Amino acid sequence: MQIKRAGLLTKLVVLAMLVGLSIILLNEGRDRTALEEQISALERQIAVQTQVNADLQDDLDHSGDLESQMNIARDELGLVVPGERVFHITD
Repeated sequence: MQIKRAGLLTKLVVLAMLVGLSIILLNEGRDRTALEEQISALERQIAVQTQVNADLQDDLDHSGDLESQMNIARDELGLVVPGERVFHITD
């Protein structure tokens, strides 16, 4: 029984296939890493937006409170209660 050895052409074809497969795997690894980074960024955005939503819901829940309304009038609109004095301290 005689064992037939692979010829040069067969070896080159196998080598080319291995190189091609290696390139494909490297590209897939890079793509996966990029997707994982994108997922992390989106998860951070979700966390930030969730906090913003919670703050807005809290504002809605307390929008009828007199103290909350006074704080908005004072802090955002610059209004004061009659007889109240406001001092602005600058450095």
